[in-house]
This record gives sequence, structure tokens and C-alpha cells, in this order.
Amino acid sequence: MSRRATAGLIASWTALLGAGAGCVEGADARARRDARIGQAEAAGIAVQVRGGLATVYELTPATLHLWLQAPDVTLDLVTAAGAPPVEIIAGNALSDATLAALAPVAGVTVEPIAAAAAPTERRWRVTPPPGGGASTLRIAPADSAAAGPWRFAVFADVQEAIDRVQDIYRRMSQDAGIRFAVMSGDLTRNGAPEQLARFRTEMTGLAFPIYMTLGNHELGVRDDLFHDYFGRGNFSFVYRNVQFTLLDTASATLAPVVYDWLGGWLIEGIDRVHFVFAHIPPLDPIGTRNGAFASRLEANKLLSLLASGHVDTTFYGHVHSYYAYSNAGIPAYITGGGGAIPEQLDGIGRHYLTVDVDPAAQTSQVAIVRVD
Repeated sequence: MSRRATAGLIASWTALLGAGAGCVEGADARARRDARIGQAEAAGIAVQVRGGLATVYELTPATLHLWLQAPDVTLDLVTAAGAPPVEIIAGNALSDATLAALAPVAGVTVEPIAAAAAPTERRWRVTPPPGGGASTLRIAPADSAAAGPWRFAVFADVQEAIDRVQDIYRRMSQDAGIRFAVMSGDLTRNGAPEQLARFRTEMTGLAFPIYMTLGNHELGVRDDLFHDYFGRGNFSFVYRNVQFTLLDTASATLAPVVYDWLGGWLIEGIDRVHFVFAHIPPLDPIGTRNGAFASRLEANKLLSLLASGHVDTTFYGHVHSYYAYSNAGIPAYITGGGGAIPEQLDGIGRHYLTVDVDPAAQTSQVAIVRVD
């Protein structure tokens, strides 16, 4: 099927899904919050992160503190005339990320700052144009558009095992080939602020970032807290010509507006290797626990949409075990071995997955790494 025909099919599916998907209030509210991530204003300064790929922790005339949800992030910074230099702090960044001014070509000075609180924190001092106005900045590693095969990790469901998560991180860190990790939700026991803060602190045990969406356990206290600590639950980014799309299925559905976003992301990724990550899978691979969407009709429609977008592989959590299977012809993996109470008698303990991807050959290979 041609790209134009595929794009038309995706558009028709998203129109149908947007009208018929289960409208869960919590999912809708989180999607609306997603749309506001990455935007902030203060006296004489404003910032907008493209695609909402970073959340703003702090913004003052002298400081911009971001938490990144992608390896390659572009932002627009607007300053007043005569504004002072701005220290930009990027948490959850690749250790070799650099900051460059894309526009204006002249008039913006960028100086690296060596001090950092963690391997995944980067700092720069940016002097804006003397006359003020908009500056476009990009935080990315040198290999963001590089060719050739590379590797990332996938895991989910840490929950009450936060005291032991460093075992997983140490094992991941032994693999020098892993560029970053993706987590499919259930970071915490019940989404309390101290638990989200603890997870973020424990991440400093890794030399590379984790990009994540939320799970149903993050809904326990207040379902908007995840956004404050980590950013969007629904987002998509590209790295080394591979599309990564993370979806918030924590309420066992997708908000209708997310189907509109997803349609665009699928079209963007139609000629790339495209991986999709979510917490609750559309359909339970075994069918005995109903660890799936609340509506089987919506689940089937979503899978049809992903298939029409030529998604290469889907990854889920929620079920505390490991399963490799297929939905709508798409390879699917459940990797719920982050440490939460395991599924009994299946012989699968704590684990994560590695994914070796070759964008040029349009291939990927998934392997399970056991930690226990």
C-alpha cells in the first residue's frame, strides 16, 4: 500500500476511534494536561518545548530547569531586551548531549557548565540576543541522526520493589551498548509524591536516561502528579531514524484526543522502524486475568490502527511476567519484571528487555535479560 493510501486509512481510523473510544474522565484530563507540558512564562522570559518533550521544573529570568522525555529536544526561548544569561539545566539527558542555538544564527552564546548532580544532568549558560526576542535551542547528542544499528532497554512495574531497583540498573549499566531505557509504567506503589521523587532519585544510579509513560499505580493518589515529575504520558519522538511512541493506557483506554495525536505520529513514522509502548495492553495475551482495555471493541480498533500505521513492535507492562506474542500481526512483548510481586509459578522473575535495532535494514531483535 502506498504512503498516501496508508495515510488516508490512518485518518479514517482515527476519525472512527475519536468518536467511539471509551471516554474516561481521568484519561481525558491527563491528555489535556499533556497538551500544556513544556510551556511556561515568568517575568521577561517564556519557553515552549516542541512536542511537549520536556517538562519545566523551574523558570526564572536566570534559570530554566527542564526534565527531558526524549534524547533530542528543541525549544523556543523568548527573552526581553537586555535579559541576563540563562542557566539551562537538563535533567534526564544523555551524558553526551550538547546544546546548540539554531536561530538566530548569530547573537546567542552557549557555554557548557561542568557542574552536574547526576550523569544524566547537563548544564549550559545561554546568553540571549541583546535585543531580546525568540531563540530556538536544541538539546541533542551528536549521534542523533547517525546511521547504523544500536540498542535500548525496556522494562516496567517496579512498584514496591524500589529498594531493589538498583540491581536492575547495575545490570543495565554493565551493557555499554544501551543508549537509553524506556519504561512502560507502574513506577510506584500508588503514585504518592514521595514515591515519584524516590523513583526520580534512584534513576541517578544509571548513566543513561529513562523515558517513560505512567501505569495504573500512578493513579492512586492524584493522577496528575506524574506530569509534575516526569512530563507527558502521551508523546512521540525520533532518534537515529527510529520512531518511539508512548501512550497513556493507565485507565485501560485512550483519551479520544490521543487518537488524533496517534494518527499524526503513525504517519510521521510510516517509513521508519516504529515502536509503541504502553502500560495496559489492549488485549490480555492469556485471557484469564482481563489485564487489558475495558472495551474489547476499542482494543481491536486500536490494534487495527497500529497495524495500518505499520508499527513494528509493541511493548507493555501491567502483567508481572514476560510474554512474547502477536496482535494484529504486530510482534508484542509484555515485560512486567521490574520487581513488583511476580506472577506465580511461571519461572519468570525480575528482568528487562534489550532491543537491537537496525533502521537501515528495518529490523529489530528483542532479548530478555534476567536479573534474578
